[in-house]
Amino acid sequence: MIIRRRFPIREKLTIATVLPLLIAIFICSLIGFFILVAKIGTQAQEKVRSDLNAGREIYQNEIDHLHDVVRFTATAPYMAQALASGSREQVAGVLRPLMKSEQLHIFTAVDARGTVLYRARNPEAFGDDISRDLLVNKAIAGKEISGTTIIPASRLPLEGADLVRQAVIRVIPTPMAKPARRDVERAGMFMVAATPVKDSAGNVVGALMGGVLLNNNNALVDRIRKVIYEGGKQDDSAGGGSTIFLNDLRIATTIQTPERRRAIGTTLSSEVYNRVVMMKERWIGRAFVVNEWYFSGYEPILSLEGVPIGALYVGMLEKPFTRLKMNMTFLVIGVLMFGAVMGIGVANMASVRLARPIKELEELAGRVAAGERGVAIESNSEDEIGDLADAFNRMSSALTRQDEEIRGLNRGLEQKVQQRTAELEEKNALLVQTQQELVRVEKLAAIGELAAGVAHEINNPLAIIRGNAELLQMSLPDDSSQQEEIGIISRQVGRMERIVANLLRFARQERKRIGPAPVNTILDEILAQVGHQIPLEGYTLEKRFCGGELVILADGDQLRQVFTNIVVNGLQAMPAGGTLSVTTRADAARGVCEVMICDSGVGIPAENLGQIFNPFFTTRGDGTGLGLSVSYGIVRDHGGDIVVESSPGKGSCFRVTLPLDLANTSSGASAEQYSGS
Repeated sequence: MIIRRRFPIREKLTIATVLPLLIAIFICSLIGFFILVAKIGTQAQEKVRSDLNAGREIYQNEIDHLHDVVRFTATAPYMAQALASGSREQVAGVLRPLMKSEQLHIFTAVDARGTVLYRARNPEAFGDDISRDLLVNKAIAGKEISGTTIIPASRLPLEGADLVRQAVIRVIPTPMAKPARRDVERAGMFMVAATPVKDSAGNVVGALMGGVLLNNNNALVDRIRKVIYEGGKQDDSAGGGSTIFLNDLRIATTIQTPERRRAIGTTLSSEVYNRVVMMKERWIGRAFVVNEWYFSGYEPILSLEGVPIGALYVGMLEKPFTRLKMNMTFLVIGVLMFGAVMGIGVANMASVRLARPIKELEELAGRVAAGERGVAIESNSEDEIGDLADAFNRMSSALTRQDEEIRGLNRGLEQKVQQRTAELEEKNALLVQTQQELVRVEKLAAIGELAAGVAHEINNPLAIIRGNAELLQMSLPDDSSQQEEIGIISRQVGRMERIVANLLRFARQERKRIGPAPVNTILDEILAQVGHQIPLEGYTLEKRFCGGELVILADGDQLRQVFTNIVVNGLQAMPAGGTLSVTTRADAARGVCEVMICDSGVGIPAENLGQIFNPFFTTRGDGTGLGLSVSYGIVRDHGGDIVVESSPGKGSCFRVTLPLDLANTSSGASAEQYSGS
């Protein structure tokens, strides 16, 4: 007789409960592991995709900023005049300070033919024709253009010897990368922008070009890394990296070699190079970078012609994500194992009960697993089944409370988002209001300065009126028939009105009244009357006029204003007295006349020579800085030129050149010297 072993219901229930649990644990572990790996990989790639978009935006913002700097410089006062006249000194006065403040590597001005007028970094190199350069060609054609370009090594010496040294990058053999085609890279990748410079009539008189060299320039990639990866330190292995490639070569990067140096000079892998640089496509995926695996994103950098010349890279180390996957895997396995142990215990306790309460418990557990909350089991049993029922009820209550807490947290998070959004909108509105207020204040300041300039010019005729009125009062009886001084007063009043009109003409560009203007006669009148403005004690006035008369076609009142400003400035530059000489001569060969007004005063510092004709520039506490600016505008409006030569402590000499009316001009020479009394 065969004796069969009898299995009690407790063992059967235990085996029946534990076996599916173990199978479920195994399956859940596998599924959870694969889902976790796939989820982390997908999220990492999405993060890289988002980071690449942000990096591209930062890169484009740098180009846009460079474009704004060049465009605003092109609209600076007198820039069009400086380019049209070929004045390298005036161009230098604008470009060099901006190049330093904006940290540009190239800031070049060309004339309308594309000939270099001034290079801010290398002023000695000028006069070469770069009109064939696409950037310059577009600009002198009247178009604004910006982007990325490569300047060959043969041209870099013209832009500056320091740029030649900065551009040099030695190629380093890199694992899993395409073979290098050269040992040293000497060409430079630049972010560039160019814009035309137009005169008041809208004609292109030249162009400005600015650029930033990216070779060995890590400021941009550091900024991209700081913005995207929340300012992580360079040696933070959990952080990400950013790189700019010239073709397949790293020219700026935050990626480090095993020696903890920036991996500048290493090369791009063949797969990525073919996709990004050769095929002009984006590439998102897992890539081996220098000596580590990264979740990487690459985007081609296009030249001005739309040809790929490099790539922009952002990426995150894979190693932290690998550690995270392992930790999460062990955590899931541990939790599942713990659940298995707990399941075995529960199954052992449940096995002592009848199937009915277990079935009921199973049904309720399924409802809870399906998302139902507030489920409870009723049990009057005082044994393990009753305890299990109570535990189930507590678990259900805890899940309900947790769901409520989660919903409460979600509501709180939404409220915080709305609050922060409202605060941001309020700050943006305040910023716009502040900007509008700043514009208004600047306009008021400009109006105030113009009013001060008008008052400055009115003071001279008022002094003459006051002086002649006093002479009339002291020297003439009430019934005197002499009206000469009265005539002088009338003429000076008229001059005062015309000075105000000239200021308005300077601001509004009104037409001038052209007629024959005798230069020597105008200067004689000015020197005869200047004593009414400045006492001449201690001064010696020398006249060296060419004989006859120099006649030009001009607005005589405007010329009188120009020469009066220069004479008065010369006398004021000699507070202790000195010699003021006025010389005129005709150059029939060139068809011009020259007026030289020289003083023996304190002179002008070299750093101020390039600014004395700028509006509102003055070194006197009581000056407005409009006198010489107005004079400069009048002379240039008459087709002439005005320049100054000065040495500190030795005096200054202003040379005014004007077109000569040869038909009404006679020749000869005369000289005269007299001292103020």
